[in-house]
Amino acid sequence: MMNITEYIKKIPKAELHLHIEGSFEPELMFEIAQRNQVKIPYQSVEEVKKAYQFSCLQDFLDIYYAGASVLLYEKDFYDLTMAYFAHCAEENVVHTEIMFDPQTHTKRGVSFETVIKGIQKAREDAKEKYGISSLLIMSYLRHLSEEDAFETLEQSLPYKHLIKAVGLDSSEKGNPPSKFEKVFEASIKEGYVPVAHAGEEGPAEYIWEALDLLKIARIDHGNNCLTDKVLVKRLVDEKIALTVCPLSNLELKVVDDLKDHPLKKMLNLGLKATINSDDPAYFGGYMNANFLQTAEALDLTKEDIKTLVKNSFEYSLLSDDEKQKYLIQVENFG
Repeated sequence: MMNITEYIKKIPKAELHLHIEGSFEPELMFEIAQRNQVKIPYQSVEEVKKAYQFSCLQDFLDIYYAGASVLLYEKDFYDLTMAYFAHCAEENVVHTEIMFDPQTHTKRGVSFETVIKGIQKAREDAKEKYGISSLLIMSYLRHLSEEDAFETLEQSLPYKHLIKAVGLDSSEKGNPPSKFEKVFEASIKEGYVPVAHAGEEGPAEYIWEALDLLKIARIDHGNNCLTDKVLVKRLVDEKIALTVCPLSNLELKVVDDLKDHPLKKMLNLGLKATINSDDPAYFGGYMNANFLQTAEALDLTKEDIKTLVKNSFEYSLLSDDEKQKYLIQVENFG
């Protein structure tokens, strides 16, 4: 019999909430900064690591954007993405849905083409080398204008065949989903599946807006749904999954202690919760660390783990046939 630690490490998993720019390890950031001769405000890898301490979402975003500034060429995006896939391979993550932030790069004069070509080449190589399947979610930055998001939508169209979905991320407070209603409507017309961050730092009302105005298929985070019983019932009835990120919630002070994390409560209420790493280089852990630490803090059982893993495949953006293939693997595991 496998113990729960071994079970978590070995079970095939899917990750649905991962920002590729947030998987930027200090060593690689430093290496690419030197390769591209970009000045960053840190003299050593140790200094970069020290900077990875935050008290809120905005603190984190400040360094996240500073780190992204060293990414200039196709090779940089390739190296960044390939490094993430190597972690997936080690942790038995067999499918991942990767969010990327084009505006973080296009605003610095890096072309959309450079970004997506580097990421896409890594996707192809990871499929061949590790057998990992992946999809791309193009995220709009909510602190910028809807007009800016429309520009990004326009830039994405030649690469539409490579992108599965659109998302909404960055500073949530003061940037409600309603701000992006028109661009989401236009994105859906282009064939993109809509998802959005809602209810991490923002109120339950933002989740209602994401559902009603953006017509989203999945909620990223969604913790604050628990403040609204009617909303919880709706999410359960409509089987809207939540891509929950426990270590991220801990680091950004959404919860003060992992023992207070609402994940177990979500499962008990019938919510389709999943576990994800969000920005693993910044938040102290990839998928296995998120599962292991949460399981310990909340006393999760193997059955809970299996439910979380099954939810990830079931509410992924894969075709029904592909979902079934993975769900059978999970069902037959351990």
